[in-house]
Amino acid sequence: MKKSKLEAAETRRRIVKTAAAEFRRHGIHDTGLSSVMSAAGLTHGGFYRHFDSKDELVAEACAAAMEVAAENIVASACYGAASDSLEAIVTSYLCPDHRDNLSEGCPIAALGTELARSDDKTRAVATAGFLKFVDLIAEQYRRTKPKTAKARALVAASAMIGAVMMSRIVTDPELSAAILHHAKKHVLNL
Repeated sequence: MKKSKLEAAETRRRIVKTAAAEFRRHGIHDTGLSSVMSAAGLTHGGFYRHFDSKDELVAEACAAAMEVAAENIVASACYGAASDSLEAIVTSYLCPDHRDNLSEGCPIAALGTELARSDDKTRAVATAGFLKFVDLIAEQYRRTKPKTAKARALVAASAMIGAVMMSRIVTDPELSAAILHHAKKHVLNL
């Protein structure tokens, strides 16, 4: 029986959401299409009814993950009072829960080096997501000229992403915690 367009769109969304989590958890190159489809509760054979290539799925999954990450940042900012929204964002991003939850965390922190080696479309999606992150941080520097706020936000976003990546790489739990702690202090003092 042929699926309706609505059912096909819902299936595609499910594949993208699943792929976003699987890519962050295992990496783009170590995640095969069969494992994505299986995790989505589908067969591998159905993949090409929805996508032309793995690269197309990677770009869409990256975009979806960036959108969720941006929503989480906005939610973090909303939890803080107007004077400490930046602190709420930084605390939420540079925390052990974010570090330890690869499948739902920031896709740039989870896939940075793989994204750097991806096709132009995926890199463009990652760039747009990064710039959105930067803009959300820059908005928190309310008493700063826009150009200065943007510069500070570029440094803050880069430091935060790098800190999460390094905190995941190191094998010493105390060092991992120290990286998050000191990055937070640094970013809040920008």
